Amino acid sequence: MQAVEVKSLLEAKLPGTQVEVEGEGCNFQLNLISDELAGLSPVKRQQQVYAHLNAWIADGSIHAVTMKFFSRADWAGRS
Repeated sequence: MQAVEVKSLLEAKLPGTQVEVEGEGCNFQLNLISDELAGLSPVKRQQQVYAHLNAWIADGSIHAVTMKFFSRADWAGRS
């Protein structure tokens, strides 16, 4: 699976979320920018994302995923 595929999939499934993906092959670092996700508990955030990736994790297309969550204001304020 390619980074652009992960980005497209998650942005389609999580409306209002900007997804920045780094990595290749089957290991990805996700930066998810969403006020809605940022307001959830850490476990709930991850559940929202894994719900859409589980099929690819199960078939081995994705092996490792790390996630960071940002509100829109936090993302804009990064240096």
